[in-house]
Amino acid sequence: MNDVQNNRRLLAGVRAQPNQAAENLTIYQYTVRENEDILFLAARLNIPYSALASLNRLNNPRALEPGMTILLPSCPGIFIPDNVETDLEKIIGAARENTDVSVEIRINTAGRTSSYLFFPGADFNPTERSFFLNSGFRFPLRHYRITSRFGMRNDPISGGHQMHRGIDLAAPEGTEVFAVADGIVTATGFDPVYGNYVIISHNNNYTSLYGHLQTINTVLRLEVKSGNLIGRVGSTGQSTGPHLHFELRRGGIAVDPSGRLRP
Repeated sequence: MNDVQNNRRLLAGVRAQPNQAAENLTIYQYTVRENEDILFLAARLNIPYSALASLNRLNNPRALEPGMTILLPSCPGIFIPDNVETDLEKIIGAARENTDVSVEIRINTAGRTSSYLFFPGADFNPTERSFFLNSGFRFPLRHYRITSRFGMRNDPISGGHQMHRGIDLAAPEGTEVFAVADGIVTATGFDPVYGNYVIISHNNNYTSLYGHLQTINTVLRLEVKSGNLIGRVGSTGQSTGPHLHFELRRGGIAVDPSGRLRP
């Protein structure tokens, strides 16, 4: 993409004249192939991954799937949609709330028009970069107290020493529970151990489980976004008090959520 190089040369004066970059901006369509992610495409096409991620509204580098059609910008920069939804978009928008170097653009794809604020030459700041490069999982509760961590423990119900495959987050009954990342609701229901529960499948081979819910506020096969309300804290199933039992599984195997969750 030679025009990417040409637009890079123009960016020295872009901050004073953002419209100039917008006039030179071309949007291409690309079909993702097997084993391609955002970082691979960014390196191959010489386009910053921040531009690819923000334009295509992706929360992490592994959000692409073969056959997916994505947009490729000819000019580096940050794109903020007019209907901000994801956690990453909220972080990006807050960081640039009071700047005046943007220009409004409209992109037509498949008969649909989308509006963005385009910040020519901008890149992720350290917070945005860290959020994107890590898995992007948020905590399922806004306020909580960790009462039991991942690993071997004395089970409070049976008293036996056994594996605890998640973390327990104590909170008042009725506290809102949120999806930790974009995904699809693959299971809901009642289990004698987990009580009312929800399972969400994420497109990076992770699934998340939310147990002991008071109520389930989502439905099967619904596509959810990070931060969407999916239930409320309860004490159903084998529970000694109101709390959320949260599990994160990769390839079906439970992993410690503690180092993968971001406030």
